[in-house]
Amino acid sequence: MTDSDLNQTLLRAYINSANDGIFVLCDEMKFHVANPLLESWLGESEINLTEHKCRRPITDFIGNEENRQLFVRHFEMMQAGQSVRFECYIDPAGAAARWVEISLNPVKLDAGDMFIGVARDISEKKKSEEMLWRQSNFDTLTGFANRQMFQNRLEQEIKKAHRASQSMALMVLDLDRFSEVNDTLGHDAGDLLLKQAGQRLSTCVRAVDSVARLGGDEFAVVLGELDEVDCVERVAQIILRKFAEPFHLDGQVVYLSTSIGVTFYPGDANRFDELLKNADQAMYAAKHQGRNRCSYFAPYMQEAVQARVRMVNDLRLALGTLTDSFRLVYQPIVNLATGGIHKAEALIRWQHPTRNLINPAEFIPIAEDTEMILEIGDWVFHDAARQIARWRTSHHAAFQVSINVSPVQMHSASNMHNWFDYLQTLQLPGQSIVMEITEGLLLNVGSGVTERLHAFHKAGIEVSLDDFGTGYSSLSYFKKFNINNIKIDQSFVCNLKPNSNDMVLCEAMIAMAHKLGMKVIAEGVETPEQRDLLIVAGCDYAQGYLYSRPVPAEEFEGLLDRQFR
Repeated sequence: MTDSDLNQTLLRAYINSANDGIFVLCDEMKFHVANPLLESWLGESEINLTEHKCRRPITDFIGNEENRQLFVRHFEMMQAGQSVRFECYIDPAGAAARWVEISLNPVKLDAGDMFIGVARDISEKKKSEEMLWRQSNFDTLTGFANRQMFQNRLEQEIKKAHRASQSMALMVLDLDRFSEVNDTLGHDAGDLLLKQAGQRLSTCVRAVDSVARLGGDEFAVVLGELDEVDCVERVAQIILRKFAEPFHLDGQVVYLSTSIGVTFYPGDANRFDELLKNADQAMYAAKHQGRNRCSYFAPYMQEAVQARVRMVNDLRLALGTLTDSFRLVYQPIVNLATGGIHKAEALIRWQHPTRNLINPAEFIPIAEDTEMILEIGDWVFHDAARQIARWRTSHHAAFQVSINVSPVQMHSASNMHNWFDYLQTLQLPGQSIVMEITEGLLLNVGSGVTERLHAFHKAGIEVSLDDFGTGYSSLSYFKKFNINNIKIDQSFVCNLKPNSNDMVLCEAMIAMAHKLGMKVIAEGVETPEQRDLLIVAGCDYAQGYLYSRPVPAEEFEGLLDRQFR
């Protein structure tokens, strides 16, 4: 064997055993040489690829028109004398599709110009890149775009709307009371709920609309190419109805709702950050209006948000001086049969450094949203308990005070377990305290809330259901949770007249409560006529301005002193 023959044999052996696909093309992009690895990638034999009468162009094996054009462009660059390297997707009919990195170099031979190519399989690399790209741009739980990708899409939609002189709407949605599901059923149930919520949301919008999960339980929708803005309201109502349907979470049925904020381009803003801020503000307005609704951005919301930020900051400062910043006032709860005062409701007031006393309706929702209510509620319990101990010693041995407990406190692993120890320290029985809860708390009762309600009962602490008649709780909860009292909401009492619908409803609530062994307290009693009608109906207690406004402890003692003279 000559040296030339040996070199050709060695070269052929190297080409055949190479870990890359090696090939030679003519100027028509047809195969002249292809090693076995490349043949296997293309699903063709050497004869079908390289025999004179069967030669096929490499473009026959490329995955789509975009990649075919990509190959042609690079081939033309190489024909001009330039070596090229690029990534290309091949999808042969007889073999698996794959990504390859192709290097092409021109070679001048006596027989004419030829082109040597090396193809390296980069499919795993592309898969890793795709995975990293998806992780960076998409939410792994729902599959929706994340905040980063959403910003990109929204900015593209803004450009598109600008070019077409069209309107566009941005919706931001936040699930109402989602944290309660996490707290009561666990994070696995919360994740399942988010997946189902995302699936429902997808069915409410068009395929061309962009949906994203911004984080937590907050979603966003871009409604582009709007011919009429009325369609936004239709979509919002569809979403509200869809989310009102029960969610089934591994045997648990959960009822939820969502609050929606909407802003428009270009009417409200023309930049991503401004639009998102506007939609957020509108969404929070929907929550403050009672949840389960859609709110549209208006300029006054900017002022409201700024005021809320100031309130949050002031409230955080107030936590550092709880005793100086907050005070409790007390409203008597009068026994209608005797006129005696052996009960009171403790109500918190905030002594703001510049705004004087702030009503709880103004700051309690913010305290709940920020969970500052946990520390505030703990202070309320301890301060009220000390006051009860004094009044039990000075006025009535069985005096009882009602304390409002936030759903946030009931769903949180807060300091409630220390409250029982504190009562023992003050030598107070559980019967000295009444915990007032709302009907809404009982809609999604989890194990944590159930344990706390049973702990109250075991300690002798009574439970009152506040604002009764305005919520949606089942009557079965009375039996399940040992509710001791119901408080008829003042909306039924304020227009109380003989033979009126409100009178009939009050009589029915009183009769039902008594049948179940519960006492009844009527709120908002302001006139002797209301009092007398409630007495005739058999109501046990009354509370309202007819007797007294909520007053500081020293003024309340004056009421007790006059009673016991």
